[in-house]
Amino acid sequence: MTGRTENSGSCRLYLITPPEIHDLAVFAKDLAVALDSGDVACLQIRLKGLAEDQLCRAIDVLRPEAQKRGVAVLLNDRPDLAFETGCDGVHIGQQDSPYAKARALVGGSAIVGVTCHDSRHLAMEAGEAGADYVAFGAFFPTMTKQASSHAEPEILTWWSQLMEIPCVAIGGITLDNAAALIEAGADFLAVSAGVWNHPAGPAAAVRDFNRLIATY
Repeated sequence: MTGRTENSGSCRLYLITPPEIHDLAVFAKDLAVALDSGDVACLQIRLKGLAEDQLCRAIDVLRPEAQKRGVAVLLNDRPDLAFETGCDGVHIGQQDSPYAKARALVGGSAIVGVTCHDSRHLAMEAGEAGADYVAFGAFFPTMTKQASSHAEPEILTWWSQLMEIPCVAIGGITLDNAAALIEAGADFLAVSAGVWNHPAGPAAAVRDFNRLIATY
Protein backbone atom coordinates (compact mmCIF):
# COMPACT_ATOMS: atom_id res chain seq x y z
CA MET A 1 0.00 0.00 0.00
CA THR A 2 1.83 3.03 -1.26
CA GLY A 3 1.02 6.65 -1.80
CA ARG A 4 0.83 8.84 -4.83
CA THR A 5 4.54 9.58 -4.69
CA GLU A 6 5.27 5.91 -5.36
CA ASN A 7 2.44 4.66 -7.56
CA SER A 8 2.58 6.69 -10.78
CA GLY A 9 0.53 9.61 -9.54
CA SER A 10 -2.79 7.83 -9.23
CA CYS A 11 -5.34 7.72 -6.45
CA ARG A 12 -6.37 4.20 -5.44
CA LEU A 13 -9.36 2.48 -3.86
CA TYR A 14 -9.22 1.55 -0.16
CA LEU A 15 -12.04 -0.86 0.63
CA ILE A 16 -13.70 -1.15 4.04
CA THR A 17 -15.93 -4.07 4.97
CA PRO A 18 -19.57 -3.43 5.84
CA PRO A 19 -20.04 -2.89 9.59
CA GLU A 20 -21.92 -6.19 9.78
CA ILE A 21 -21.53 -9.39 7.76
CA HIS A 22 -24.49 -11.74 8.10
CA ASP A 23 -23.16 -14.65 6.03
CA LEU A 24 -19.38 -14.83 6.03
CA ALA A 25 -19.12 -17.43 3.27
CA VAL A 26 -21.38 -15.46 0.93
CA PHE A 27 -19.57 -12.22 1.65
CA ALA A 28 -16.18 -13.85 1.01
CA LYS A 29 -17.37 -14.76 -2.48
CA ASP A 30 -18.66 -11.22 -3.08
CA LEU A 31 -15.33 -9.85 -1.85
CA ALA A 32 -13.36 -12.07 -4.20
CA VAL A 33 -15.43 -10.98 -7.18
CA ALA A 34 -15.09 -7.32 -6.19
CA LEU A 35 -11.31 -7.60 -5.81
CA ASP A 36 -11.07 -9.26 -9.20
CA SER A 37 -12.96 -6.38 -10.82
CA GLY A 38 -10.32 -3.66 -10.53
CA ASP A 39 -7.44 -2.20 -8.58
CA VAL A 40 -7.90 -2.18 -4.80
CA ALA A 41 -4.98 -1.08 -2.63
CA CYS A 42 -6.15 -2.53 0.66
CA LEU A 43 -9.02 -4.00 2.61
CA GLN A 44 -9.82 -2.74 6.09
CA ILE A 45 -11.67 -5.28 8.20
CA ARG A 46 -13.95 -3.21 10.40
CA LEU A 47 -16.36 -5.41 12.35
CA LYS A 48 -16.74 -3.74 15.73
CA GLY A 49 -19.75 -5.70 16.95
CA LEU A 50 -18.11 -9.12 16.96
CA ALA A 51 -16.70 -11.04 19.89
CA GLU A 52 -12.98 -11.70 19.57
CA ASP A 53 -13.35 -15.31 18.45
CA GLN A 54 -15.89 -14.30 15.80
CA LEU A 55 -13.64 -11.50 14.61
CA CYS A 56 -10.69 -13.87 14.32
CA ARG A 57 -12.86 -16.27 12.32
CA ALA A 58 -13.87 -13.46 9.96
CA ILE A 59 -10.23 -12.45 9.51
CA ASP A 60 -9.23 -16.03 8.78
CA VAL A 61 -11.84 -16.18 6.01
CA LEU A 62 -11.40 -12.72 4.47
CA ARG A 63 -7.67 -12.09 4.83
CA PRO A 64 -6.53 -14.82 2.39
CA GLU A 65 -8.96 -13.63 -0.29
CA ALA A 66 -7.33 -10.23 -0.27
CA GLN A 67 -3.70 -11.15 0.33
CA LYS A 68 -3.52 -13.72 -2.44
CA ARG A 69 -4.56 -10.93 -4.80
CA GLY A 70 -1.84 -8.61 -3.53
CA VAL A 71 -4.28 -6.51 -1.50
CA ALA A 72 -3.03 -5.39 1.92
CA VAL A 73 -5.30 -6.28 4.84
CA LEU A 74 -5.66 -3.85 7.73
CA LEU A 75 -7.58 -4.55 10.91
CA ASN A 76 -9.51 -1.73 12.51
CA ASP A 77 -8.60 -0.80 16.09
CA ARG A 78 -6.86 -4.01 17.19
CA PRO A 79 -3.09 -3.98 16.64
CA ASP A 80 -2.73 -7.02 18.89
CA LEU A 81 -5.06 -9.12 16.77
CA ALA A 82 -3.68 -7.66 13.55
CA PHE A 83 -0.31 -9.16 14.35
CA GLU A 84 -1.67 -12.44 15.70
CA THR A 85 -3.94 -13.08 12.73
CA GLY A 86 -1.45 -12.28 9.98
CA CYS A 87 -2.89 -8.97 8.80
CA ASP A 88 -0.61 -6.50 7.04
CA GLY A 89 -1.28 -3.76 9.53
CA VAL A 90 -3.81 -1.81 11.54
CA HIS A 91 -5.92 1.31 11.31
CA ILE A 92 -6.28 3.20 14.58
CA GLY A 93 -8.57 6.01 15.61
CA GLN A 94 -7.87 8.78 18.06
CA GLN A 95 -9.67 6.84 20.80
CA ASP A 96 -7.84 3.57 20.10
CA SER A 97 -4.30 2.44 20.91
CA PRO A 98 -1.72 5.25 20.79
CA TYR A 99 0.46 5.11 17.69
CA ALA A 100 3.59 4.04 19.58
CA LYS A 101 1.79 1.13 21.23
CA ALA A 102 0.22 0.04 17.95
CA ARG A 103 3.59 0.15 16.20
CA ALA A 104 5.20 -1.90 18.95
CA LEU A 105 2.49 -4.54 18.64
CA VAL A 106 2.47 -4.91 14.84
CA GLY A 107 6.17 -4.39 14.19
CA GLY A 108 8.21 -2.02 12.11
CA SER A 109 7.34 -3.48 8.72
CA ALA A 110 3.56 -3.44 9.18
CA ILE A 111 1.24 -0.66 8.03
CA VAL A 112 -0.13 1.68 10.69
CA GLY A 113 -2.69 4.24 9.57
CA VAL A 114 -4.15 6.91 11.82
CA THR A 115 -7.50 8.70 11.78
CA CYS A 116 -6.95 12.46 11.99
CA HIS A 117 -10.52 13.68 11.44
CA ASP A 118 -10.33 17.29 10.17
CA SER A 119 -7.26 18.20 12.19
CA ARG A 120 -4.02 19.39 10.65
CA HIS A 121 -2.41 19.19 14.07
CA LEU A 122 -3.32 15.52 14.56
CA ALA A 123 -2.11 14.73 11.05
CA MET A 124 1.23 16.40 11.65
CA GLU A 125 1.63 14.52 14.94
CA ALA A 126 0.82 11.20 13.28
CA GLY A 127 3.18 11.87 10.40
CA GLU A 128 6.03 12.88 12.69
CA ALA A 129 5.45 9.77 14.81
CA GLY A 130 5.87 7.54 11.76
CA ALA A 131 2.37 6.73 10.54
CA ASP A 132 2.24 5.11 7.12
CA TYR A 133 -0.81 7.17 6.20
CA VAL A 134 -3.18 9.70 7.71
CA ALA A 135 -6.93 9.55 7.19
CA PHE A 136 -9.12 12.65 6.97
CA GLY A 137 -12.90 12.78 7.19
CA ALA A 138 -15.76 12.47 7.24
CA PHE A 139 -16.14 14.37 4.00
CA PHE A 140 -19.78 13.43 3.47
CA PRO A 141 -22.64 12.09 5.62
CA THR A 142 -22.19 8.39 6.29
CA MET A 143 -24.40 5.63 7.68
CA THR A 144 -21.43 3.33 8.36
CA LYS A 145 -20.37 5.05 11.58
CA GLN A 146 -21.17 8.08 13.72
CA ALA A 147 -18.92 10.76 12.26
CA SER A 148 -17.41 13.04 14.92
CA SER A 149 -16.03 15.57 12.46
CA HIS A 150 -16.54 17.02 9.00
CA ALA A 151 -13.57 17.63 6.73
CA GLU A 152 -13.30 19.79 3.63
CA PRO A 153 -11.36 18.70 0.51
CA GLU A 154 -8.88 21.53 1.02
CA ILE A 155 -7.20 19.58 3.81
CA LEU A 156 -6.21 16.92 1.28
CA THR A 157 -4.61 19.55 -0.93
CA TRP A 158 -2.74 21.05 2.02
CA TRP A 159 -1.41 17.67 3.09
CA SER A 160 -0.46 16.39 -0.35
CA GLN A 161 1.48 19.58 -1.11
CA LEU A 162 3.30 19.48 2.21
CA MET A 163 4.00 15.81 2.93
CA GLU A 164 4.99 12.64 1.10
CA ILE A 165 3.08 10.43 3.56
CA PRO A 166 -0.12 9.29 1.81
CA CYS A 167 -3.52 10.65 2.81
CA VAL A 168 -6.77 8.72 2.84
CA ALA A 169 -10.16 10.35 2.34
CA ILE A 170 -12.97 8.68 4.27
CA GLY A 171 -16.63 9.16 5.04
CA GLY A 172 -19.68 8.77 2.82
CA ILE A 173 -17.69 8.50 -0.42
CA THR A 174 -19.63 7.41 -3.49
CA LEU A 175 -19.15 7.52 -7.23
CA ASP A 176 -21.21 10.71 -7.28
CA ASN A 177 -19.01 12.71 -4.91
CA ALA A 178 -15.53 11.15 -5.17
CA ALA A 179 -14.22 13.37 -7.98
CA ALA A 180 -13.71 16.40 -5.73
CA LEU A 181 -11.55 14.34 -3.37
CA ILE A 182 -9.41 12.93 -6.18
CA GLU A 183 -8.93 16.43 -7.55
CA ALA A 184 -8.02 17.72 -4.09
CA GLY A 185 -5.15 15.24 -3.76
CA ALA A 186 -6.41 12.11 -1.99
CA ASP A 187 -4.00 9.20 -2.40
CA PHE A 188 -6.69 6.72 -1.39
CA LEU A 189 -10.49 6.74 -1.31
CA ALA A 190 -11.77 4.72 1.65
CA VAL A 191 -15.16 3.36 0.62
CA SER A 192 -17.61 1.02 2.31
CA ALA A 193 -21.30 1.52 1.51
CA GLY A 194 -20.39 3.19 -1.78
CA VAL A 195 -19.19 -0.23 -2.95
CA TRP A 196 -21.25 -2.77 -1.01
CA ASN A 197 -24.56 -0.94 -1.50
CA HIS A 198 -24.00 -0.04 -5.15
CA PRO A 199 -27.23 -0.82 -7.05
CA ALA A 200 -25.35 -2.87 -9.66
CA GLY A 201 -23.31 -4.73 -7.03
CA PRO A 202 -19.83 -4.36 -5.52
CA ALA A 203 -17.96 -5.64 -8.60
CA ALA A 204 -19.56 -2.94 -10.75
CA ALA A 205 -18.73 -0.36 -8.09
CA VAL A 206 -15.04 -1.32 -8.05
CA ARG A 207 -14.93 -1.13 -11.85
CA ASP A 208 -16.64 2.25 -11.85
CA PHE A 209 -14.39 3.70 -9.15
CA ASN A 210 -11.35 2.62 -11.12
CA ARG A 211 -12.74 4.18 -14.30
CA LEU A 212 -13.34 7.42 -12.41
CA ILE A 213 -9.85 7.42 -10.93
CA ALA A 214 -8.33 6.73 -14.34
CA THR A 215 -9.75 10.00 -15.68
CA TYR A 216 -7.45 12.03 -13.36
